[in-house]
Amino acid sequence: MMELLYSPEAWAALLTLTALEIVLGIDNVIFLSVLVSRLPEPQATRARKIGLLLALVFRIALLSILVWLIGLTEPVITVRGMALSWRDLILIGGGLFLIAKATHEIHAEVEAKHGAVSDKPVANAFAWVILQVVIVDLVFSLDSIITAIGMAEDIEIMVAAVLIACAVMYVSSGPVARFVAEYPTTKMLALAFLVLIGVSLVADGFKFHIPRGYIYFAILFSAAVELFNVLAKRNRSKRMS
Repeated sequence: MMELLYSPEAWAALLTLTALEIVLGIDNVIFLSVLVSRLPEPQATRARKIGLLLALVFRIALLSILVWLIGLTEPVITVRGMALSWRDLILIGGGLFLIAKATHEIHAEVEAKHGAVSDKPVANAFAWVILQVVIVDLVFSLDSIITAIGMAEDIEIMVAAVLIACAVMYVSSGPVARFVAEYPTTKMLALAFLVLIGVSLVADGFKFHIPRGYIYFAILFSAAVELFNVLAKRNRSKRMS
């Protein structure tokens, strides 16, 4: 352990892996913000904290069973000549879940324009949100930890990178959630991102890797355009007032 503190290679691996884990955690934060946006504020804050705690627990738990996790990449079934592992199946299932959930949320947002209001009890809504958070955290945690295994050799570096990334997720989740709630158009944009991310997860599961750089560039470009729209809206409101 002490050797790692004085190893430049270890510090380089930690910085690189931490940056990558933070980028991968952005997906988690976006989805979490969209999920809790339909809950009342006290419930939303509680659900967000539970979701982030689960994200940390799942990541540490997956790291603690490293040998079993590595075995997830071994083929278990063959579909039309393509060998799929448990990791592939989980990514495909998680991607389809993201696509279905985001599509459902988009439909709900459109229907809300006509006055549709959900009458689901708050307690049931909270439990349903937590269940969805658990599923999404499992999918993103698996992808995140397998990435960590591929980039670092020391379990201490992996744990440190995960802890730092989860801390960044915790700090950023509140502002992101408030921004999404304050500007409804950003929620629609976030849901579109989730469809894109879901498609990339399904593609990864079927051995067709879409470089994450393309996806994050599309997200950043769209987010920049939306930011200009928000600033323009604020300026118009100031001039009118």
